[in-house]
Amino acid sequence: MTSDAQEEPSKPEADHPRHLDHTWDEARRAAFDAAQPIPAGPVALELALGRKLDQDIVALQDMPHYASSAMDGWAVNGTGPWILVEPGTPLAPHQASPIATGGLIPAGGKSVLRSESARLDRDEDGLPILVTGGTARPGEPRNGQHVRKAGEEASEGDVLVKAGVVLNPAHLALAALAGYDELVVQGKPLVRLLLTGSEVVGRGVPVPGKVRDTFGPQLPAVVGMLGGIPGGQQRIGDSYAEWLGALEDVVPEVPGAPDLPADVVITTGGTGKSGTDHLRRAVAELGGRLIIDGVAMRPGHPAVLAELPDGRFVLGLPGNPLAAMIALSTVGAPLLSALGHGSMPTVQEVPCGTTLEPEPGRTRLMPFRLLYGMASPAQHTGPGMMRGLASADGVMVVPPHGVKLGELVPAFALPWGPPIPAPPDPNARPKTRSAGRTGRTAAKPAAAGPVDWSELLG
Repeated sequence: MTSDAQEEPSKPEADHPRHLDHTWDEARRAAFDAAQPIPAGPVALELALGRKLDQDIVALQDMPHYASSAMDGWAVNGTGPWILVEPGTPLAPHQASPIATGGLIPAGGKSVLRSESARLDRDEDGLPILVTGGTARPGEPRNGQHVRKAGEEASEGDVLVKAGVVLNPAHLALAALAGYDELVVQGKPLVRLLLTGSEVVGRGVPVPGKVRDTFGPQLPAVVGMLGGIPGGQQRIGDSYAEWLGALEDVVPEVPGAPDLPADVVITTGGTGKSGTDHLRRAVAELGGRLIIDGVAMRPGHPAVLAELPDGRFVLGLPGNPLAAMIALSTVGAPLLSALGHGSMPTVQEVPCGTTLEPEPGRTRLMPFRLLYGMASPAQHTGPGMMRGLASADGVMVVPPHGVKLGELVPAFALPWGPPIPAPPDPNARPKTRSAGRTGRTAAKPAAAGPVDWSELLG
């Protein structure tokens, strides 16, 4: 080989220095450590549902802040019969005025006589008066009866909801009742989606050469499940100019999206290293830095995490749907958790229901189904498939050295699924069963060791 031939391959390496991919564990940790929690700030009341309260909600004034009627009827002063006056007029002794439920008790009002306990009559001079009648009980109304006193729910300064609570609809109603228009909550990342691919169609059955959009229907929901705030989606073609313009535009005009800069931009496709993959080049031109440039895993290997000078993170997902979801779980979940004041997403262990051979240098992420407490790889889990993930109970993290049948293997739950059950304690004593009826044939003892259930998934 000549010296020219030997030097020729070095030219692209000068532009794209060779590097070692992150391991799966390293990628998760790098994504989590790259982010700082977003500071707390005020949000409108209608946007605070599900957010973690950062400051106590206190009563700004007595609640309720005025005495009101608990019934439709008449506000009265003293005992009857009562002379009728106009609504809202201060009441002297033996006067009454009509009032509705929730109405302000007029000055001098001592109690409320229910409509069904009153009737109109006339005095000796033929003037209208109010007297008890109907369902009225002896002594009704007692002083203070059917009056909601000011401050009976809370006094000014009382703590209504303590900081640290995840806000539910009742909390928001209480805050509104107390007079709040916005609440101070812990920061949460706003995530904008940048979907690419000129071959992608959004409706109907695709013709050969076209594919349906799988990201638009699922990514906003998954982002929310992972702790982000979906901030709209934008679709572009495959040209470099479109890539650069979309990443450069801090607040793009996206229908239905908040008029705010995103904390994270998630892109789909363009993470390979061919001439049509533009993510890295666009990040470099904008002055960004690569935090993760490939993960030694399958699927999802070409995942990219970068940070732009303005503080936005760019998470590049592969274009294949299963590979993208695996990359999102590996890199996106820790990133969004760190930005949202969370902890590193948990990894559980499950007993493996089959033997998985080694694949040196690469972690395999395998959707699985639980059969009799053991994790067996799901079918239909190619990088471009979704059928296997749709029926999966979780994802196994198979180390490069493989897993033996029955061996515990790391796994994580799906964002939309239940937690993975803890494996049984091998030291736990089995429950004893009573003998029951006599004459019953004893069951055959179970075979020793784990059973390979993976064939049941065929």
